Amino acid sequence: MEVTAVTKFARLSPSKARDLTRKMQGLPVAEALKVTAFSPRKAAAMISKTLKSAIANAENNAHLAVDELTVKEAVVEEGPRMKRYWSRARGGIRPVVKRMCHIKIVLTDGQETDAA
Repeated sequence: MEVTAVTKFARLSPSKARDLTRKMQGLPVAEALKVTAFSPRKAAAMISKTLKSAIANAENNAHLAVDELTVKEAVVEEGPRMKRYWSRARGGIRPVVKRMCHIKIVLTDGQETDAA
């Protein structure tokens, strides 16, 4: 069975978070938590929060055992961009793009369910 958790509109550039999510895919949940715990990046804190939410969803909503869960999919998608401007010399401006992302984590216990 699969369980998901999504964090939307995270104030973080998607490119800075993707490398951590690539390292997590296919790992057991305990190992994935270690990957995020020992990374000093801002992305690690946000991904860890989403992963803990997915674990809580699996425990409370789907009644799955935590020690059997693995990270099936961890995706960081592009979100909307905030467009701002910085003042420059002689009355000019330069655009600044502040990026956002959506973090999606899918956990599975390895068992397939036929809903058809």
